[in-house]
Amino acid sequence: MKVLFVDGTIIGNKTGAVLDTVETYVKESGSAIEVERMNFADYEHQFVDGRPSAQYNADMQRLIKKFEEADGYIIATPIFQGSIPGVLKNAFDMLHPHAMRYKPVSIVANGGTYQHHLVVENQLKPILDYFRCLVTPNYVYTHAGHFDQDNRIIDEDVHNRLRELVRVFEKYTEMSKGLSNDMLDEK
Repeated sequence: MKVLFVDGTIIGNKTGAVLDTVETYVKESGSAIEVERMNFADYEHQFVDGRPSAQYNADMQRLIKKFEEADGYIIATPIFQGSIPGVLKNAFDMLHPHAMRYKPVSIVANGGTYQHHLVVENQLKPILDYFRCLVTPNYVYTHAGHFDQDNRIIDEDVHNRLRELVRVFEKYTEMSKGLSNDMLDEK
């Protein structure tokens, strides 16, 4: 199973550091998950304006293809100004509504304080619900106090929650194998 680890920002290091930790726990679990990393900072992004996807640059088309080909996702996002970054929303706007259908998704997010942990519930989960993803219930939110000066997670509770996130995500990957991403609601 190919899982796309999405670093949904073009600046900063903490989001990537959380993904690194999740990847470590996936490897330690011994699961058959094949991780592919997508760092938005490595792409030349264009604003989505409604034109056909073939009219966007090669990076945007590559981004779409990686989302479509993945069997599941770990999406990492910082919280900026009480919201997900525009570059992450822009990426979702590029995708066909069926691109992520019935695929498992776990979310990790980070912000400067505890204040913005509900952005995941109020903004990101509704977007993923629109795509009809299998969103695990246990997202992990981190804040600046959970990291040392080298952006390593130093909070043991965060480590425990990330391990649990991986465990639940693996169960969702098993569940998703029996679901087709075809439109089940059309007769």
